[in-house]
Amino acid sequence: MKQYEVLFAGFGGQGIMTAGQLLAYAGIAEGKQVAWIPSYGPEMRGGTAYCMVVISDTRIGSPIISNPRCAVVFNRPSFDKFVPRIKPQGLSIVNSSLIDVTTDRDDITELLVPANDIAMKIGNPKAANIAVLGAFIGATEVVGYDTIKDTIKLKLGKKKEALPVNMKALEEGYKLSREVLGRKVKA
Repeated sequence: MKQYEVLFAGFGGQGIMTAGQLLAYAGIAEGKQVAWIPSYGPEMRGGTAYCMVVISDTRIGSPIISNPRCAVVFNRPSFDKFVPRIKPQGLSIVNSSLIDVTTDRDDITELLVPANDIAMKIGNPKAANIAVLGAFIGATEVVGYDTIKDTIKLKLGKKKEALPVNMKALEEGYKLSREVLGRKVKA
């Protein structure tokens, strides 16, 4: 792997920071070098929010990345701003429940994840970020699936009623990405 950079972006309140933090904690749990840098717009809820996560097998030179390997976007403004910045041969993960366009770039892979629909189907609209996180893990294998499950249990396990829903959202996103990208589901 050497180094992997991913940017999570959307409106404040969509769980952008939580998804990034969970990924960062999972990287730490696997003994990797990790940087997590949050950025908020003028308002916490409803304003633009994004975070950059860098995970590496070696020391990280800079946590600020202009052109990430992956952008995970939850809303149209984030799609418009960040998908053009993805490195060639990179990955775009799009919350297709809220974004009705696709990229015209042919040098990246685009994965459409109906995250809000998945979250509603399993009973908690707040789990959309976990569904997208599952899709990211399934697509990239930057951290192990079992590691992210353990991290969610550790960091979100205090809310006992929400844990089964979050685990189901993670599984649904993971399976979707594995199926769409032609990989056999390991979970």
